[in-house]
Formats: sequence, C-alpha cells, structure tokens
Amino acid sequence: MGEARLFGSMEVFLKKCEPSGDAAYGALRSLLERLEDPATRADARIFLSELQKRFESKDASETCLQTYHFQIQDIFLEQYEGFQKRKKLTMMVIPSIFIPEDWSFTFYEGLNRHPDSIFKDKTVAELGCGNGWISIAIAEKWSPLKVYGLDINPRAVKISWINLYLNALDEKGQPIYDGENKTLLDRVEFHESDLLSYCRDNQIELERIIGCIPQILNPNPDAMSKMITENASEEFLYSLSNYCALQEIILCLEAYWIESILKTAFPGLPGFVEDQFGLGLIARAVEEGISVIKPLGIMIFNMGGRPGQAVCKRLFERRGLRVNKLWQTKVLQAADTDISALVEIEKNSPHRFEFFMGLVGDQPICARTAWAYAKAGGRISHALSVYSCQLRQPNQVKKIFEFLRNGFHDISSSLDLSFEDDSVADEKIPFLAYLANVLKDISFFPYEPPAGSRRFRSLISGFMRTYHHVPLTADNVVVFPSRTVAIESALRLLSPRLAIVDEQLSRHLPRQWLTSLNIENTESGKHSEEAITVIEAPRQSDLMVELIKKLKPEVVVTGMAQFESVTSSSFEHLLDVTREIGCRLFLDVSDHFELSSLPSSNGLNILLEILFLRTYALSKYGFSGFQVYSDLEVAFVISEEAAMFKALCKTVELLQGNTSIISQYYYGCLFHELLAFQLADRHPPSQRIGEKTRTSEVNGFASSKMSILDHAELAVNEYDESPLVHMDVDQSFLPITRPVRAAIFESFARQNITESETDVTSGIRQLISSSYGYPCDSNTEFIYADCTMALFRYKLTEKTLTGSLETVKKPWVYISGPTINPTGLLYSNEEISKLLSVCAKFEARVILDTSFSGVEFNTTGFEDWKLGATLERLSSANSAFSVSLLGGLFFKMLTGGIKFGFLLINKPSLVETFHSFAGLSKPHNTIKYTVKKLLDVGEQKRGDLLNAISEQREILENRYKQLKQTLQNCGWEVLEAQAGVSILAKPSAYLGKTIKINKGANTQEIKLDDSNIREAMLRSTGLCINSAAWTGIPGYCRFTIALEDGEFKRALDCISKFKSLVE
Repeated sequence: MGEARLFGSMEVFLKKCEPSGDAAYGALRSLLERLEDPATRADARIFLSELQKRFESKDASETCLQTYHFQIQDIFLEQYEGFQKRKKLTMMVIPSIFIPEDWSFTFYEGLNRHPDSIFKDKTVAELGCGNGWISIAIAEKWSPLKVYGLDINPRAVKISWINLYLNALDEKGQPIYDGENKTLLDRVEFHESDLLSYCRDNQIELERIIGCIPQILNPNPDAMSKMITENASEEFLYSLSNYCALQEIILCLEAYWIESILKTAFPGLPGFVEDQFGLGLIARAVEEGISVIKPLGIMIFNMGGRPGQAVCKRLFERRGLRVNKLWQTKVLQAADTDISALVEIEKNSPHRFEFFMGLVGDQPICARTAWAYAKAGGRISHALSVYSCQLRQPNQVKKIFEFLRNGFHDISSSLDLSFEDDSVADEKIPFLAYLANVLKDISFFPYEPPAGSRRFRSLISGFMRTYHHVPLTADNVVVFPSRTVAIESALRLLSPRLAIVDEQLSRHLPRQWLTSLNIENTESGKHSEEAITVIEAPRQSDLMVELIKKLKPEVVVTGMAQFESVTSSSFEHLLDVTREIGCRLFLDVSDHFELSSLPSSNGLNILLEILFLRTYALSKYGFSGFQVYSDLEVAFVISEEAAMFKALCKTVELLQGNTSIISQYYYGCLFHELLAFQLADRHPPSQRIGEKTRTSEVNGFASSKMSILDHAELAVNEYDESPLVHMDVDQSFLPITRPVRAAIFESFARQNITESETDVTSGIRQLISSSYGYPCDSNTEFIYADCTMALFRYKLTEKTLTGSLETVKKPWVYISGPTINPTGLLYSNEEISKLLSVCAKFEARVILDTSFSGVEFNTTGFEDWKLGATLERLSSANSAFSVSLLGGLFFKMLTGGIKFGFLLINKPSLVETFHSFAGLSKPHNTIKYTVKKLLDVGEQKRGDLLNAISEQREILENRYKQLKQTLQNCGWEVLEAQAGVSILAKPSAYLGKTIKINKGANTQEIKLDDSNIREAMLRSTGLCINSAAWTGIPGYCRFTIALEDGEFKRALDCISKFKSLVE
C-alpha cells in the first residue's frame, strides 16, 4: 500500500535507481522528502521495510548495491546494545559515502570503553558521520540530549537522515519511544558541515566531540567548500569520505611534496610534523573543537598509527589536551597501497613510521622494512587507536586558539602546550593566554614609566601584602631588568666611598670598582664620587659582620645563606651592625623568593618580619623564571623611603635601565594568578614596634648625583590633574604590525628553541650591509643588549667636529646618522665620508649610532650610505682609527615593545672593553628569537611586513606635515626634517609672554622663557614635550610624532589650546 502511494510500484522505484549512482541518489532524495513530511512519513517507512525484505539475504544485498547503487544492511551491536535492548541498527549506504568498515567499528568499540555516563544528557557532535550509524548508535545507547551528525559530503547527510527515520520508526512507520518518551528524531540531527563549521556558525556549545576522520593532508576549507556540492561526481564524493580510497592519493606523492616536507617538517623541533603526515584534517578538527567545546568537554578521535604513536599523541598534547588511549587494535594495510613515499621521507629525515608484520606482531617496523616485507609477499598492518582528550586549562587554551584563529594561524604549528610537569603548565599556559589577549586587544604597547609598569608594581606589592604580610604599595617598588643593573644603579646613585658586596652579586660590577684599593678615608673626609671601591665578601653573616665592623662601609649588599635564613639571629645581628655604623643595607632575598600559592617555609617570612617590623629602610629583591624560563630575569627594589624611591626611578630612566614590557607581562601574569588564587587575609596587619630609622642616620645620596637627577629633564610619569599626552619619549605608539605580533607570540609559544633559531648575527650582518654598506668579516664582533641605550648609558647629544678634535687626545666621537637625532635631518653618503675623514685625521674612535634611522620619509637628493670603501681607505692610512656601528630594530622594523640593540666592532682592541661593560643587560632568548624571525621576514621581503612599514612611513610623513602646520600656525619656528619620529621647534611667539596656570586652588602667572616652556605647556594642557635642556639646541623643543592616532589629535589640540591660553 505504501509502495503504491509513493511510486506506483517498487519496480518503478528500482528502475529509477538502475541507471547510475546519481540516479539512485535522486530517487532516495525523493523518498527522504516523503519521510520528512508527517503526512507521508509512515508510508515511506513501510516502503523501506518492504525494500529491505526484497534484498534480505547477503547475496541479494550485494546484488542491489551493484545493480541499483544502494544497499540496506544491518549493523549488529551485540554486547553494546542500548536502553531499548536493540541488537542491531538498520542502515542504508550508497557508493558515494563512507561505508562502515573496521575503522568505524574499532572507533565505536573505543567509545564503549568510556563509562555509560559519558554521553548521557550531553550535547554531542560526530565529525565525518558518513551514513550516520555511530551518531544513531550513540543516541540509542546513551540517551544524549542531542547528537549532531556532521559531514562535508551533502549526500552523506541525506542518507543519514533516511537512516535516522529507518531506526526512529518501526516497520509500520510508528515512532519508537525510549524511557524518557523521546524518539531518535528528538535526539539526532544531521547537517552538512566542514568539520565543526555548523556548530560554530550556530553558536552551539558542545560537551562531547567524536570523530573517525580520514587521515589526509589538511585541505583549504574555502577551496573545499567550492568543490563539494550535492551534484559533485560520485567518485569524488566517495573518495572524500572513504579513507581506503584515499590511501593511494596520500601515499603516491609527487617528489616536490616530499621535498617540501623535508624543508618544513624538521626545523629542529621534533613533533611539529603532524600536518605533513596525513593528520592535518584531524589537527584542524581538534583546533575547531577547542573553540566550540565546553570547558569540561571531551573529544574522542580514531587515528591510524602509521605516523607513530608518539606523533599521534603529540597532536593533542601540544594543543593543550590531556590524552588517554582508550582502545587499540591493528588493521591490515591494503595490499595495493604503495608506501614508497613514506620510505622516501624516512630516507631523508630522522622520522620513522610505524608498521607491524601481520596482525600478531607487537614490535613496530619502519616503512622501509615494511615495504621490503610486503614486496616479498608478507602482509603488513598498522595500529588503529581511539584517543580521548580533555583540555588541561580550558579557558586559557581557548583564548590562545581564539587569538591564533584571528589572523595568526600560520604560527599555530609553533605552539607547544605539552608539559609533563603541571607546575610548568600552570606558569606557561596562563601567560600565553594573557599575551594573546594583549596582542589581540591593543594596537600598541602603551607608555609605561621607566621604573616599571604601574600595574606590575601594584601586583608585586599586592603579592607581598597577601603572601608575606608586608604593607607595601606600588610607590615602594622600582623594577630593573636584572639584579646586576639594580645593584649598579643603586651604587652609582649613592656613590659610596666603600661598599661591601656579596661575592655572588659582584661578578658583573665595573672592573675598576672591584680592583680599586682606595679603602681609607681621606683627610678631608671626602672622596671622588666616581671612585667607588667594592670589596667582595663571602655569603656568611659572621664574616660579613666582621668586615663591616673593620672597614665601616657606607653601603652593604648581601644575600643570606640558606642555613642562616631559617632563624632570625644572623639577620638581626647584621641589621644591628649596619644600623650602628650608619650604612645602607641592600638585602637580596632572590634565593628565598618563591612564586607559589604554597610557598615553602624557607625563612623569607622571618627575614621580612624582622625587616619591616624593625622598620629598616631598604630592601632589594630579584627573581628570575622558575619553571619555564630560568634565565628570564627581572629584579625589583623595595624601599619605604620616598626619597630613595624617587631617586631610583630617576636613575633607571637616566641610565636607560628600563625593563622589557614583555618580561613585566610574564611575571605580572604569575603574580595575578597567585593573587586570584589566594583568599583574603582575615588577620589584621602586623604593627610596627619601633620608630622608623631616620634618613639622616644612614649614608645619603651623592650631592653631584642628586644635582644631575634634579636638573635632568626626564619623562613626566605621574600627573594627577588630567591624562597626559607623551610627545617626550622615544617610543613608537603606532599600531604594532602583524609580523611583530606573530613573532612575539611565537617566541613564547615555542619550546626547546635551538641556538640556531636565536642566532641573529647573520641577519644583523645582512641588514647593516644592505642599509649602510658597513663591512663585516670574521673579525667583526657583535654585542647585543636589550636596547641601544643600554650600550651607552647616558643620553648623548650630537656635537660638531669643528675645532673640537684639535684639543683632545685620542678622542671618542659619537655621530647619529643617517637620521640625525633629534633634528630629523639626514647625513648623505658624501657628508658622512667627510666627517669620518676628519675623525681619521685625529685617530678618533667613532661610534655611528643608527638607532634612530630607518624611517626616512623625504629622501630627495639623499644617497644611501656605502661605508665599505670609505672605511677601507681611511683604516689603511691610519691603523688607530676605528668605527663601530650601534643600532637596533626599533625603527627599521617598527618593533613596538621589543627592545633590542646591537654593536658591531671591527677593532679587536676594543672588543674586551665592551664585552665587560658593566651592567649590560643581555636580551633573552625569546627576544632574540623574535628578532631573528623579523630579520628573516625582512630578508624574504614578505609583503605583509614591507606593506606595514611602508604604511607607517606614510603615516609619519603625514604626521610631520600636520604637526609642522599646526606649530607654525601657533607661532613656533619649525626646523625642516627628512626622517625620524620627532620635530624640533622654537616657541618664538611665546617668549616673554605670560600665562596663568591653575595650581590647586590658586592661580599662578608665569612669564615664559626657555626654562619653563615645558612645564607651562604640561600644566596648562597635559602635553609632555622636551625642552631645549633635553635637545641641547638652544631654544628648540622636541615633539615626537609616533603617537596613537587619537593621542596625536589630542596633541594638536593641546598645542592650539596653549596658544589661546597665552593670548
């Protein structure tokens, strides 16, 4: 009866199916339309029952497939029966979709290794559902809330719906209800989807993701979506679904593909090769799964083991998942599959594929052995495994992959979140998530005070309050790039006659300090402030105390031995002695400082309690990476003395000791995680038991140093009245280019970075050769630092050579070029050659500072430097003459927050001097990795970097024109500039005029001159500029232009506002 209503007769239906697979699919699609219509659903199901009965035997079923291009068969569940106690499912297949075979049955067996609760009431997605039998079986057995069967093959989706109706309705077309009064139609849906795109597009959050996915190279999703249609050829759709059909394609690879594998798959980091071994589609499925799975969700995948179990497992682990192998079996390799391509890969690489001899062998053999065994008539097999995996830090890992999806997918192959130690994962993964958020959300690194980011200093003080009960604020903390820099900065500030320094902390101090024998007081009681004598002392309190008593130093810098820190007696004795003679004590507790939610009882709390309850004035801390980066050092000095805090802040800026913002982010993230973990302390803070030590009782600051600090024009870091606009700092606030973001993230995402991957020498050599023609040979020495200013600690101004060298013996000459800082003018090749000729005449040692070069926007008549010929000619005539080249990537690559400087020396006699330069802060490996990546990209002339640099040059040129016009309109005399990121201008129209400035409740009238123009503009408008005291050019102030777009507009408004206030 159902047959007559639908097609007139079964023979008519079969006649429609007979011509081809496409014809059969068309007939089945019409049948599905009737199943979807409630009015014809029952009859359509009855028709399917009659159709199955007609081809009930195995032979008849095979004949049906060959003749009519479809087949209805039973899949027996046996011991895996579900709540309805079904022994079997009835399924239809057609040639253009995946045919259930060993792979899928092994997968289902692996699913059953989980407890029954794994799918109960859960939202599930099956990737590559084929004819839908596993999705239906899951719904039948475990009663999930919903199962989404997904397949890229549109025909597979249609057949899956037919199979759903086949099993949701009985042979009479009536619904089959389960114990919750639901049918399979309530629990299962099928959708055409490229992996998880359907769930992603419809914002469906999943609790379980399963997949038995073909092991093929990761296809381009956009290209695939255009190729795959319902009307695509049957052969194409079949090959898309059936792994066995794809094996021939996968393995019979062209030579060029093998060559590309060998070039990209083994960059020195094992395990980053899954995309090259047919696991690319699974890799993409995992990454898509991370975006849509709930935090406690589970993913289960079926994987062939030919690439090797380690490679398969690593695919999940490096993406931040914990892996559990549920089930493993072996399947025979198809006899007609050629594995010679795998043999070729093994021949040219260290990787070994994994096969077995027959189904019973348990010792793996490589592809070459397997190939030979198969050629001799043997049967080879490979493992087939079911893996269950779960995100170890789900929210953090999701943030990381969200960042990678948004334009950074090309660096995802570098990501490695596999950690054997959970404490390492707890350190690294939250930081990567934080860094991903930073690089995603900000267009530039904001201005941070040289003494350390306010946020970072607040986190440090918060940690000390919460974990060690020390009452601190951000205004008690100054950050340094290393302990050595912190110690040297403090000693230069205090300029003691004599200092005693723990021998473990004195190794990198200036050599002249460590070799001086001037330990006695002069008759007048005075000494040269530069002649600091440092005596090294053992880290043992009784010996240190004896030295202090005998030598009476003005400063003591020491740590505490582990065995002495467990009690208070040694430390109290040290405190009493230093207090008695009035010297300053810097206590280094780095060896006892522990970033942990459960810090060990190592004596630190005892030291801190004594230190702060006894109200000693100053303490110093330092720390470096604890688990992941043992050499990523950051130090901080804690002082409760306001004068010391302010002096140290100024010293950091004056000596250019700024700490990398990325390093501050790294440790700030650790502090933040610990503060979020720790519960608030309910105990009241400890009360101090004595008066504070008065500043006058201890050694004070050197008068000359305080004079320098008081008169130095430093950046304005704190201003309460309004937000500041900084046109007074050498920092680019232009948008960070995508290549820079990618390189920064990749440097931390990688593990086991090799030495060759951080060797920037060849890239720097190529850069300065192509940019300036500076000659490099095997004798050229390369010295690197966190920034160029770290190589030469004090800011220097350009000086003309006219008449200067005649009165100086063996002079040093500093020349800023090709871009002259801060004027923005350019030295041509001819001009620099003439200057160098003058220097050679007087046997000068020249430093060419190219740090501010690389952003030239008006090069009319400018000829690139070609130093090679000039230096060869001058050096051959005068052997004492030398030229060293100083530079960085700040402007060449517009690297934002990455600070990196280099010095090239061609004079062997100077090498030792600069290598032993005191306080030199060496760049960390992550910085060098970032720099090398950018140098490589620049050498490849990659479009994204070149376009970004070109775009930013255009921005700077337009900024120069806008600022020049605004300044001139407001009465400033502007010097013409050709390059750089600053403009010099003279406030001619304002000199001698007055301006009224509000100062609290009072109004102050100021008569403007060169000495107060900066302060007047700051107080009246909030704009920070550099005055003539900074530029060294009488009357001329500096305005930097590399600001964020909104800030630059604010700056222009401030300049106009200042004009109106003066008038």
